[in-house]
Amino acid sequence: MATSQKRLALAIIDFLSISLRDGTLTAEDAESIEVAQSCIADTFHVDPSDKAALKDAIGDQSLLSIYGVYEKLKGKNSTAPPPTSSSAKPSTPKPSGPTPTNPEAESFKSQGNNAMQQKDYEKAIDLYSKAVNLSPTNPIYLSNRAAAYSASHKHEEARADAELAVAADPKYTKAWSRLGLARFVLGDAKGSMDAYEKGIEYEGNGGSEAMKKGYKTAKEKVEEEEKEAAGADEGGDDAPSTARGAGNAGGGMDGLAGLASMLGGGGGRGGGGMPDLGSLMSNPMFASMAQNLMSNPEQLQGTEPNKACPDLAD
Repeated sequence: MATSQKRLALAIIDFLSISLRDGTLTAEDAESIEVAQSCIADTFHVDPSDKAALKDAIGDQSLLSIYGVYEKLKGKNSTAPPPTSSSAKPSTPKPSGPTPTNPEAESFKSQGNNAMQQKDYEKAIDLYSKAVNLSPTNPIYLSNRAAAYSASHKHEEARADAELAVAADPKYTKAWSRLGLARFVLGDAKGSMDAYEKGIEYEGNGGSEAMKKGYKTAKEKVEEEEKEAAGADEGGDDAPSTARGAGNAGGGMDGLAGLASMLGGGGGRGGGGMPDLGSLMSNPMFASMAQNLMSNPEQLQGTEPNKACPDLAD
């Protein structure tokens, strides 16, 4: 059974528990809900008491808040006014981002920004999470937490938050930038390029320099991977392994080839003035350094398309 299905089952069980606690369901419904939870747990082979598994399934979100993002993305939010006959023509777009309505959430966000400036990323994540809990669909809180996750090398979490942020408000362009970075570091150069392209589109006027730089870096990586894939197809079984991008931190020759590509080398071809990868790998000192860099891609200053968290003024 797919892991995603088990995660969804845990999220549903958690949603039912919350609905009992917050009064959505009455005490008379408790027995039926417990039976339903037990059936779901048995059928999907999950343990609702496993807090670590539940956190892995939904993080600091809830199923209801995640669905709220989906409703907003689809334009089905129940709080939105119904369309009228005069709305046949497109209306003037509203400014990006929600108007802050929760002072406590804003306070947590401001404290999180201060923690980011102090490079206390774990504290920033905790503070942004408190803001998100109070306002689950606020793209600024989600995007800022994505930046903190990236700075803490938790790139999967950063990608998830950035994707929620752009779903909540696609016009909030910082979220596209942070999504582009997270995807790039995880080895998804095509997805990274798409995210930066969306950011440029929503910024307008050709996009900012930072967004264009991110797009250019990701596009170059996509083109490089396509050329290497074509070369491997032509070479058959004797063709060298292709690089897997910035997100391959598992070591091995594939990861080292990816590092050479990021540094501008030809993956062992020795072109452009770069030394041949094979000769470099024969040097134990360089091999050790390369393995360390691939395990810690954030050390490669200047090779990532955009930094995750230099600007948290929102």
